[in-house]
Amino acid sequence: MVIIDAGPLVAYLSRSDSWHEWVREQFKLLPPPLVTCEPALTEACFLVQRDGGDPAIVLQKLRDGVLQIAFDVADESPALETLMRRYSDVPMSLADACLVRLSEIHKDCRVFTLDRHFSRYRRFGRQVIPLLDPW
Repeated sequence: MVIIDAGPLVAYLSRSDSWHEWVREQFKLLPPPLVTCEPALTEACFLVQRDGGDPAIVLQKLRDGVLQIAFDVADESPALETLMRRYSDVPMSLADACLVRLSEIHKDCRVFTLDRHFSRYRRFGRQVIPLLDPW
């Protein structure tokens, strides 16, 4: 399973993004659906629109089955609160906390991200999160 962050979605949709080509190559290799959460989609829509793109394309990817939401923030709020308090020095966004929590729920996964701070996060407090990143 691949859990996707907002950054790769934005890079995929924006030809001017410095990671555009690398992300497009990764998408060719990854079987859908890529799992995410609503906060990451919100972030991606905002960033795509800020860069002059069409944020509705992010939702189209969801409708087309490329993306799948497999997370309920309300149900997971105690775990999210714990994560956000633990990483308050980063600080950890809600989207990042959701993705870390998804990696705890789905142990056999990788988190597809362009954010270096994911290398600092740990699932279950100590375990390195397997990443799909350009570094």
